[in-house]
Amino acid sequence: MIDISEQRAYFYKGSQLAGISPVATGIAGYRTPTGSFRVSEKDIDHRSNLFGHYVDRAGYVRKASVDVRRDKRPAGTVFRGASMDFFMRINGAVGMHAGKVTGRPESHGCIRLPWHMAKIFYENAPMGTKVTVRQ
Repeated sequence: MIDISEQRAYFYKGSQLAGISPVATGIAGYRTPTGSFRVSEKDIDHRSNLFGHYVDRAGYVRKASVDVRRDKRPAGTVFRGASMDFFMRINGAVGMHAGKVTGRPESHGCIRLPWHMAKIFYENAPMGTKVTVRQ
């Protein structure tokens, strides 16, 4: 269960609480959807196809933190999607994955977990696992 107001994830094995982790959910304009969902895809080394950086041929970032739907690609660059290790899709483009977590909303709608917690959850949540997100 993800509690947006607390910025916490509660992990259960059956009805038994097995762990708690801080999370980072969506910022204004990119709110994390609430409701009951199921893990519909898992990808251990997923990359975003919407958010990331424009990089040159040598791999140097020329424009950081871009949204490909809003930010024009500078000439001579390519898009490199943001790393989303241990990705578990729950609703459309929204999923749970490893990322920066500071205890406040800061994502584009996804639910970020500390790397070690994302790995544990990924390894213990089979396809179809129920994920409840509440305000």
